[in-house]
Order: sequence, then structure tokens, then C-alpha cells
Amino acid sequence: MKKPGTLFDRDWEWDQLVRFTGDSRPSIALGIVSGRRRQGKSWLLHALAEATGGFYYEAIDGSESEIIRDIGVKLASFTQAPAPFGFSSMEQALAALIELATRGHNTTVVLDEFPALAAANPAAPSILRNLLGPGGPQRNRSRARLLLCGSALHFMGGLLAGQSPLRGRAGLELIVPSFDFRKARQFWRIRDLALAVKVFSIVGGTPAYRREFVADDVPRGPRDFDPWVARTALSPAVPLFREARYLLAEDPAIGDLGLYNSVLSAIAYGETTSAKIAGRLGRPATALAHPLNVLADAGFVAREQDPFHEKRVHYAITEPIVTFHHAILRPAWSDLERPGRAAEVWRRSKPTFEAQVLGPAFESLCRTWVRNFAEPGTFGGPVRRVARGLVPDAGEHRTHEVDVVVMGDDDRVLAIGEAKWGESMGDADVERLRRIATLLSTRGHDTRGTRFALFSGTGFSAAFRSRREAEGCVLVDLKRLYGEG
Repeated sequence: MKKPGTLFDRDWEWDQLVRFTGDSRPSIALGIVSGRRRQGKSWLLHALAEATGGFYYEAIDGSESEIIRDIGVKLASFTQAPAPFGFSSMEQALAALIELATRGHNTTVVLDEFPALAAANPAAPSILRNLLGPGGPQRNRSRARLLLCGSALHFMGGLLAGQSPLRGRAGLELIVPSFDFRKARQFWRIRDLALAVKVFSIVGGTPAYRREFVADDVPRGPRDFDPWVARTALSPAVPLFREARYLLAEDPAIGDLGLYNSVLSAIAYGETTSAKIAGRLGRPATALAHPLNVLADAGFVAREQDPFHEKRVHYAITEPIVTFHHAILRPAWSDLERPGRAAEVWRRSKPTFEAQVLGPAFESLCRTWVRNFAEPGTFGGPVRRVARGLVPDAGEHRTHEVDVVVMGDDDRVLAIGEAKWGESMGDADVERLRRIATLLSTRGHDTRGTRFALFSGTGFSAAFRSRREAEGCVLVDLKRLYGEG
């Protein structure tokens, strides 16, 4: 089945959905589709329903009776019934959707925003289990390809976990991710590589932030970046301005918004371990275990174990707009809400942006390149894990931060790397990595053949590149990151 031309990329996701809906087995099939908000899940599933002649329903926020009534209206329109269906219960409404596929052929049925439906009737997963199970009334008659979709990651992930009624029932579990930095550049149609990194550091790979949230306002070139930030991300008239606040407030798993915002703010300012986050908030580290777990389960932060310390975990914000909000918008909120202040706020905020937003975003982008785009053999062996790490240095009374750690089989350290956005890199950076490798070796890590990787946003001189690459160093500039070098 050909993917509609209105969908950008998502080829793999489309193929998985087509395969699921086209499964020839003569029985009901259940699929779960999830992903963070604004990633285009609804576009994807609506297009699938249209292409397969199926039924798409997006649950409204309301009471059970309102949702049941709404399903009756939408289903009557789909089946061209003369009047809305008058369902008396959620079970009756859901059974009617499955009944759509009792004529000997597959029928796609999409229940989008399923968490809203389940909030109205918490028994909805159990009702579906009874309808889909071996003893279900339509089990052997219906060929419904039922897809449940939602953005509440904690809830959607729990549908198939533990003691959930639907555990073991699904034949598809599809997570729709954000675009990576290369796809995001194509989607925004940005030619200049440095500009692409800057835009990505604010909006990431979320499709809706270009289409709906800034109305296709794309920077016209490097010189237009500052004006673009002022007229979009810093403008209270543009939806992107309040997006990070809404993302947190919309998630049903988030309770105390003040506490969760404080945790995210600490991470945005570079505190990546629970101890440092707690120190910034003036709380004991044990008090933050729950909010950090909730933020991780909800998809707002990612947990990364330090490769050099089994008990140390690093936390990173997954959505760039959230980092931008806490580093730039939140401290200047009252100023920005007054018209005409955006350009001035941005002028004084640029050093913070480069240090707390752009720099960390570039480091994360470099780790993504190692995971997904590095040429085979770049690091001398199969890459099993990519992370960042901390290495104590008693001799210099400091702790070295390693931006990129590449681990191979048997925890061999294939490479350690430094990433700098706006600074030129040279011999001092290589010597620092060499010292770190020596420290790791003395601590028992396997550093035989460890390579040194330098990632630069400004590039390298021809002489430095020639000399260091001859020594086995891995030098990565923007062209190589974006596959144009």
C-alpha cells in the first residue's frame, strides 16, 4: 500500500502499520501506537484509516456518556446510518466498533487518544480484553485491526505491562519517535548546517513545531536566526512560546507541577545526576527518586547509566523545547509577556543559550551520530553503547566530563570524545583525552586501541586534520555529521 504523499518520512512506521492491518489471519488483532505529543501519530493513523477504508475515532475529553454519544454519532456517519447509534454502555460502543469487521475482510479501527477514553471509564482495557479474548463474542467472526493510540507514555506503556488486562494481547507495539537531526533538517528544508543545528536545539525533531506552531515560519538563512527566535519561540502570540508548559500540564502522570518544573530546570542548567539536581533544589537526593522516575516514564527525561560508574545515572531532557523553556523563557517570562521585549531578552540570553541549550544539544547530536550514522569501522569494532561519563582525576583535583563514550564488546572502551560547538579544537583537546584514557586504564577499564574523537561545530584546520587522522583520531565536523563530508 503506497504511503500518502502528505506524510513526510515515516516509511518504516507506515510499513509496520500496513503489515499489521493486512495480516491475513481470520481473527481480531490489537495494536498499540504511542509516542510523545506532536509527533504526527494522528496524521499517520488517520491516513492509514483512509487508505484502508477504516474507521478513525479520536476520543474527546469528557464524561463516559459524552464519549459514548460521540462514538454513536461518528460511527453512524461512517456507516451512513440514518440516525446516531444510541449505545447504553462503553462495552456496547466498543463492541459495535469491532462488529464493523464481521463481513470476512480486515477493517482498520483506530481509537486515538485512548487515555481520554480510559479516563472516562477505567474499565475500558478490561472491556477490550473481554471482547478480544478467546471467549469474546466476536473473536471468531471479526477481523478488526484495532489500533489504540495515545501520547501519555506512562499509561500507554502500561497497557501491555505487568497485570494489565491487555498484556499478551497485542500483535503490534509501535512507538513513533521524533525525527533525528538529519531528518529534521530535511523537514525544515534548511540548507545551512550550522543553522540546522541551532534550530534543532530549540524545536528538536517534532513535526508539529514547524507546521502548526510557527505556521511554516522557517529561518531564511543564518542571519535570520536571531529574528526568527524573537518572532517565534519568544513571542507570546505564537503557540511555541507556551508549549513546554502545556506539555507538562497535559500529562496525567504529573502531579505537583512546581516540583517537576524545578527538577527540569535543574537538568536544563547542567545538573545531570540526582545528587546535583537535589543540591540545586536544596532537597535530599532520596526525595527526588519519585519525580525523576515519573518524568522518565512520561518521556520527559532519559536515564543514562555512566559507563565508568555502575551506580551513577545521568538524566537528560528529551525534548529540546523543554530545555529552551527552562533555560531561556522561564527566567524572563514576565518580560516576554509584555509586547516588544523579545529582541532585548534574546540579546542578553544568548550566552545562556549557547552554554545551556546549544552546547548540550550539540553533544547529544554527536552521540546520536555515533549510534546511528558513523561509518562502519570508525571506532575499530562494533558499537554496543554510547553515553557520556565522568572520570575523577585525583592528580589534578578535578573530574573530567567525557561528552562521548563509545563502548564495545566486553565493555572495551572503543573511543572517548570531546564535543565543542563554538570553540576551535586543537592539540590540548587530544592531550586531555589521552590523560583520561590513562586514568581509565589505571581504574581497570580496557582501553587497548581506544580512539580519540573530536566533534567540532567550527571545523578543523587542514594541517591538524591530516596530522591527527594519521594518528587514528576521529575528527567529525558538521559536514560529516550531516552526511555531506
